[in-house]
Amino acid sequence: MSDAILQARGLTKTFAGFTAVENVDLDVVCGSIHALIGPNGAGKTTVFNLLTRFITPTAGSIVYDGTDITRAKPTAIARQGMVRSFQISAIFGHLSVLDNVRVALQRHQGKAYHFWRSEKMLDSLTDRAMALLDEVGLAEFADTLGVELAYGRKRALEIATTLALDPRLMLLDEPTQGMSAEDVGKVTELIRQVAADRTILMVEHNLQVVSRLADTITVLNRGEILAEGPYETVSRDPAVMEAYMGTADA
Repeated sequence: MSDAILQARGLTKTFAGFTAVENVDLDVVCGSIHALIGPNGAGKTTVFNLLTRFITPTAGSIVYDGTDITRAKPTAIARQGMVRSFQISAIFGHLSVLDNVRVALQRHQGKAYHFWRSEKMLDSLTDRAMALLDEVGLAEFADTLGVELAYGRKRALEIATTLALDPRLMLLDEPTQGMSAEDVGKVTELIRQVAADRTILMVEHNLQVVSRLADTITVLNRGEILAEGPYETVSRDPAVMEAYMGTADA
């Protein structure tokens, strides 16, 4: 597809004779929200790790924004604007919310991560950092230590630090995992908001979130694509219903 920002062809990963992902073709359309779903052990996170090059595919190819990144390093991919989050919230708990974002902005500006930067240098990043915090609804918590945030707000902070890297494509791994219903609603709306001018590929277990957000859904089962399309289509697919829709956990 010519309008795809990310394409995988024949993506396969074998571990010691066990095939975790087999012959996966994927097209993530620019400007869309694309969800990967499937039962436990379906290969969702493995696909994420392959696409972001945290693990090397056994076979297949990955093209991002017209460039083959099948053998690229994760850091090189991030510099090209493809940035991911993880299932476990990754923030600096001993730093303030504001400083978490300012640290991320340092990296985007080509500076190394240093925690002894002068106040003058850090202050130059404050306006942009506060704008990002406002975008994710955390401006009032700027002086709060990361460790003191409620879980849902930690995930929002993680999204802010991801946005600080100015991504074109955001990969979100289980963004609502472990959240209360209230936090799920807030993060769902946050994802919708930040997707306004970005592309998002997400692994998500909550079907309500997927139905509200995703333009396209790819259903994995046992490492292979079982179905693909809008929610209305895949939710009625008999094979999907048997493998996934009747389970409580994706």
